[in-house]
Amino acid sequence: MRPELTIDPNRGRGKKAVILISGGLDSTTVLALAQAEGYDVAGLSFDYGQRQAIELTAARDIAVRAELRRHAVIKIDLRSYGGSALTDDIDVPKGRDAAEIEDGIPVTYVPARNTIFLAHALALAEVEGANDIFIGVNALDYSGYPDCRPAFIGAFQTMANLATKAGVEGETPLTIHAPLMEMSKAQIISVGTDLGVNYADTMSCYDPVMPGGGEPVSTSDTRHCGQCDACQLRKRGFVEAGIVDPTPYAD
Repeated sequence: MRPELTIDPNRGRGKKAVILISGGLDSTTVLALAQAEGYDVAGLSFDYGQRQAIELTAARDIAVRAELRRHAVIKIDLRSYGGSALTDDIDVPKGRDAAEIEDGIPVTYVPARNTIFLAHALALAEVEGANDIFIGVNALDYSGYPDCRPAFIGAFQTMANLATKAGVEGETPLTIHAPLMEMSKAQIISVGTDLGVNYADTMSCYDPVMPGGGEPVSTSDTRHCGQCDACQLRKRGFVEAGIVDPTPYAD
Protein backbone atom coordinates (compact mmCIF):
# COMPACT_ATOMS: atom_id res chain seq x y z
CA MET A 1 0.00 0.00 0.00
CA ARG A 2 1.30 3.46 -0.89
CA PRO A 3 1.55 5.93 2.01
CA GLU A 4 -0.70 8.93 2.38
CA LEU A 5 1.83 11.69 1.84
CA THR A 6 0.48 15.15 1.10
CA ILE A 7 2.75 17.14 -1.18
CA ASP A 8 1.84 20.81 -1.25
CA PRO A 9 3.57 22.50 -4.22
CA ASN A 10 3.27 25.84 -2.44
CA ARG A 11 4.60 24.80 0.97
CA GLY A 12 8.15 25.80 0.14
CA ARG A 13 7.39 28.51 -2.38
CA GLY A 14 9.72 31.45 -1.79
CA LYS A 15 11.65 29.52 0.88
CA LYS A 16 15.25 28.38 0.85
CA ALA A 17 16.26 24.97 2.19
CA VAL A 18 19.44 22.98 2.77
CA ILE A 19 19.31 19.28 1.99
CA LEU A 20 21.86 16.64 2.97
CA ILE A 21 22.59 14.62 -0.17
CA SER A 22 24.49 11.36 0.26
CA GLY A 23 23.87 9.94 -3.20
CA GLY A 24 21.69 7.23 -1.68
CA LEU A 25 18.08 6.24 -2.18
CA ASP A 26 16.64 8.09 0.82
CA SER A 27 18.34 11.46 0.41
CA THR A 28 17.52 11.51 -3.31
CA THR A 29 13.86 10.95 -2.48
CA VAL A 30 13.94 13.78 0.06
CA LEU A 31 15.48 16.07 -2.55
CA ALA A 32 12.65 15.24 -4.96
CA LEU A 33 10.06 15.87 -2.25
CA ALA A 34 11.49 19.25 -1.30
CA GLN A 35 11.69 20.39 -4.91
CA ALA A 36 8.12 19.19 -5.53
CA GLU A 37 7.04 21.42 -2.67
CA GLY A 38 8.74 24.42 -4.24
CA TYR A 39 11.78 24.87 -2.00
CA ASP A 40 14.83 26.63 -3.42
CA VAL A 41 17.40 23.99 -2.55
CA ALA A 42 21.08 24.15 -1.69
CA GLY A 43 22.64 20.69 -1.42
CA LEU A 44 25.31 19.58 1.05
CA SER A 45 27.42 16.42 0.79
CA PHE A 46 30.44 15.09 2.67
CA ASP A 47 33.70 13.45 1.77
CA TYR A 48 34.36 12.03 5.22
CA GLY A 49 36.76 9.21 4.43
CA GLN A 50 34.01 6.70 3.77
CA ARG A 51 34.96 3.44 2.08
CA GLN A 52 31.91 3.83 -0.21
CA ALA A 53 33.28 7.12 -1.60
CA ILE A 54 31.57 6.37 -4.93
CA GLU A 55 28.37 7.61 -3.26
CA LEU A 56 29.88 11.11 -3.45
CA THR A 57 30.11 10.80 -7.23
CA ALA A 58 26.44 9.82 -7.25
CA ALA A 59 25.61 12.82 -5.04
CA ARG A 60 27.36 15.22 -7.40
CA ASP A 61 25.58 13.73 -10.42
CA ILE A 62 22.20 13.89 -8.68
CA ALA A 63 22.76 17.54 -7.72
CA VAL A 64 23.60 18.42 -11.32
CA ARG A 65 20.53 16.65 -12.70
CA ALA A 66 18.34 18.37 -10.10
CA GLU A 67 19.79 21.70 -11.26
CA LEU A 68 20.60 22.87 -7.74
CA ARG A 69 21.82 26.44 -7.62
CA ARG A 70 24.45 25.38 -5.08
CA HIS A 71 25.96 22.08 -4.03
CA ALA A 72 28.64 22.26 -1.36
CA VAL A 73 30.94 19.27 -0.75
CA ILE A 74 32.70 19.37 2.62
CA LYS A 75 35.78 17.29 3.40
CA ILE A 76 35.97 15.88 6.92
CA ASP A 77 38.38 13.11 7.87
CA LEU A 78 36.33 10.84 10.12
CA ARG A 79 38.89 8.11 9.47
CA SER A 80 40.98 9.90 12.09
CA TYR A 81 38.54 8.57 14.68
CA GLY A 82 37.69 5.25 13.05
CA GLY A 83 35.38 3.02 15.04
CA SER A 84 33.16 2.13 12.07
CA ALA A 85 33.26 -0.38 9.23
CA LEU A 86 32.72 2.57 6.90
CA THR A 87 35.78 4.52 8.08
CA ASP A 88 38.10 1.90 9.55
CA ASP A 89 39.66 -1.47 8.74
CA ILE A 90 36.61 -3.38 9.94
CA ASP A 91 34.74 -5.83 7.73
CA VAL A 92 31.31 -4.74 6.53
CA PRO A 93 28.73 -7.31 7.72
CA LYS A 94 27.34 -9.38 4.85
CA GLY A 95 24.46 -11.81 4.47
CA ARG A 96 22.68 -10.94 7.71
CA ASP A 97 18.99 -11.80 7.95
CA ALA A 98 16.27 -9.31 8.91
CA ALA A 99 16.37 -10.23 12.60
CA GLU A 100 20.14 -9.69 12.75
CA ILE A 101 19.90 -6.34 10.93
CA GLU A 102 17.28 -5.13 13.41
CA ASP A 103 19.23 -6.30 16.49
CA GLY A 104 21.33 -3.54 18.03
CA ILE A 105 23.64 -0.94 16.52
CA PRO A 106 25.87 -2.41 13.79
CA VAL A 107 29.55 -1.72 13.13
CA THR A 108 28.57 0.37 10.09
CA TYR A 109 27.37 3.09 12.49
CA VAL A 110 29.74 6.09 12.15
CA PRO A 111 30.12 7.80 15.55
CA ALA A 112 28.33 11.17 15.67
CA ARG A 113 28.06 11.33 11.85
CA ASN A 114 24.60 12.89 11.58
CA THR A 115 25.36 15.27 14.45
CA ILE A 116 28.40 16.50 12.53
CA PHE A 117 26.56 16.64 9.21
CA LEU A 118 23.59 18.56 10.62
CA ALA A 119 25.92 21.03 12.34
CA HIS A 120 27.45 21.85 8.95
CA ALA A 121 23.98 22.05 7.42
CA LEU A 122 23.04 24.50 10.15
CA ALA A 123 26.02 26.73 9.29
CA LEU A 124 25.14 26.65 5.58
CA ALA A 125 21.50 27.39 6.36
CA GLU A 126 22.46 30.51 8.31
CA VAL A 127 24.62 31.77 5.47
CA GLU A 128 21.92 30.95 2.92
CA GLY A 129 19.15 32.54 4.93
CA ALA A 130 17.34 29.20 5.05
CA ASN A 131 15.07 28.15 7.90
CA ASP A 132 14.54 24.61 6.65
CA ILE A 133 16.98 21.68 6.68
CA PHE A 134 16.04 18.30 5.20
CA ILE A 135 17.60 14.95 6.05
CA GLY A 136 16.67 11.50 4.75
CA VAL A 137 16.68 9.48 7.97
CA ASN A 138 13.95 7.00 8.84
CA ALA A 139 13.15 4.94 11.89
CA LEU A 140 11.47 1.92 10.27
CA ASP A 141 13.68 0.26 7.65
CA TYR A 142 17.07 1.25 8.96
CA SER A 143 20.06 -0.42 10.61
CA GLY A 144 19.52 0.69 14.20
CA TYR A 145 21.49 3.93 14.09
CA PRO A 146 20.71 6.17 17.10
CA ASP A 147 21.07 9.33 14.98
CA CYS A 148 18.22 8.22 12.69
CA ARG A 149 15.58 8.40 15.41
CA PRO A 150 12.87 11.01 16.09
CA ALA A 151 14.31 11.88 19.52
CA PHE A 152 17.63 12.85 17.98
CA ILE A 153 16.08 14.99 15.24
CA GLY A 154 13.83 16.76 17.75
CA ALA A 155 16.72 17.41 20.14
CA PHE A 156 18.92 18.77 17.35
CA GLN A 157 16.17 21.13 16.22
CA THR A 158 15.84 22.44 19.78
CA MET A 159 19.60 22.96 19.98
CA ALA A 160 19.67 24.66 16.56
CA ASN A 161 17.21 27.30 17.71
CA LEU A 162 19.22 27.95 20.88
CA ALA A 163 22.69 28.03 19.34
CA THR A 164 22.33 30.19 16.23
CA LYS A 165 21.73 33.83 15.44
CA ALA A 166 18.92 32.77 13.12
CA GLY A 167 17.27 30.81 15.91
CA VAL A 168 17.68 33.46 18.61
CA GLU A 169 17.01 36.62 16.60
CA GLY A 170 15.14 35.33 13.56
CA GLU A 171 11.40 35.65 13.14
CA THR A 172 11.00 32.08 11.82
CA PRO A 173 12.33 29.11 13.82
CA LEU A 174 14.71 26.67 12.20
CA THR A 175 13.08 23.37 11.30
CA ILE A 176 14.78 20.02 10.73
CA HIS A 177 12.58 18.04 8.32
CA ALA A 178 12.78 14.26 8.25
CA PRO A 179 9.83 13.44 5.96
CA LEU A 180 10.78 9.77 5.60
CA MET A 181 10.99 9.13 9.35
CA GLU A 182 7.88 6.95 9.63
CA MET A 183 8.05 5.37 6.18
CA SER A 184 9.22 1.90 5.19
CA LYS A 185 11.75 1.49 2.42
CA ALA A 186 8.96 0.24 0.15
CA GLN A 187 6.89 3.36 0.84
CA ILE A 188 9.89 5.60 0.19
CA ILE A 189 10.53 3.90 -3.15
CA SER A 190 6.85 4.21 -4.12
CA VAL A 191 6.76 7.92 -3.34
CA GLY A 192 10.06 8.57 -5.10
CA THR A 193 8.95 6.67 -8.17
CA ASP A 194 5.79 8.78 -8.33
CA LEU A 195 8.01 11.86 -8.19
CA GLY A 196 10.15 10.61 -11.07
CA VAL A 197 13.25 9.58 -9.12
CA ASN A 198 15.54 7.32 -11.14
CA TYR A 199 16.90 4.99 -8.47
CA ALA A 200 19.43 3.55 -10.90
CA ASP A 201 21.35 6.79 -10.30
CA THR A 202 21.61 6.21 -6.54
CA MET A 203 24.23 4.38 -4.51
CA SER A 204 23.29 2.73 -1.20
CA CYS A 205 25.93 0.00 -0.81
CA TYR A 206 28.38 -0.05 2.11
CA ASP A 207 30.93 -2.02 0.12
CA PRO A 208 30.49 -1.33 -3.63
CA VAL A 209 32.59 -3.25 -6.14
CA MET A 210 33.79 -3.05 -9.72
CA PRO A 211 33.53 -6.09 -11.98
CA GLY A 212 37.06 -7.41 -12.33
CA GLY A 213 38.29 -5.64 -9.19
CA GLY A 214 39.80 -2.22 -8.58
CA GLU A 215 38.40 0.93 -7.00
CA PRO A 216 35.02 2.17 -8.29
CA VAL A 217 35.51 5.47 -10.12
CA SER A 218 32.06 6.09 -11.61
CA THR A 219 28.56 4.95 -10.79
CA SER A 220 28.15 3.42 -14.25
CA ASP A 221 30.93 0.88 -13.68
CA THR A 222 30.05 0.13 -10.05
CA ARG A 223 27.94 -2.68 -8.59
CA HIS A 224 26.15 -2.85 -5.27
CA CYS A 225 27.55 -5.84 -3.35
CA GLY A 226 24.01 -7.13 -2.77
CA GLN A 227 24.85 -8.60 0.65
CA CYS A 228 25.46 -5.74 3.09
CA ASP A 229 22.63 -4.45 5.31
CA ALA A 230 21.98 -1.43 3.06
CA CYS A 231 21.74 -3.59 -0.06
CA GLN A 232 19.39 -6.05 1.61
CA LEU A 233 17.08 -3.28 2.85
CA ARG A 234 17.13 -1.78 -0.64
CA LYS A 235 16.33 -5.11 -2.34
CA ARG A 236 13.49 -5.84 0.06
CA GLY A 237 12.07 -2.35 -0.44
CA PHE A 238 11.72 -2.79 -4.19
CA VAL A 239 10.16 -6.22 -3.79
CA GLU A 240 7.62 -5.00 -1.23
CA ALA A 241 6.83 -1.93 -3.33
CA GLY A 242 6.19 -4.12 -6.38
CA ILE A 243 8.58 -1.99 -8.43
CA VAL A 244 11.33 -3.34 -10.66
CA ASP A 245 14.71 -2.87 -9.00
CA PRO A 246 17.07 -1.08 -11.43
CA THR A 247 20.10 -1.63 -9.19
CA PRO A 248 23.13 -3.47 -10.62
CA TYR A 249 24.16 -6.01 -7.97
CA ALA A 250 27.40 -7.97 -7.96
CA ASP A 251 25.56 -11.07 -6.76
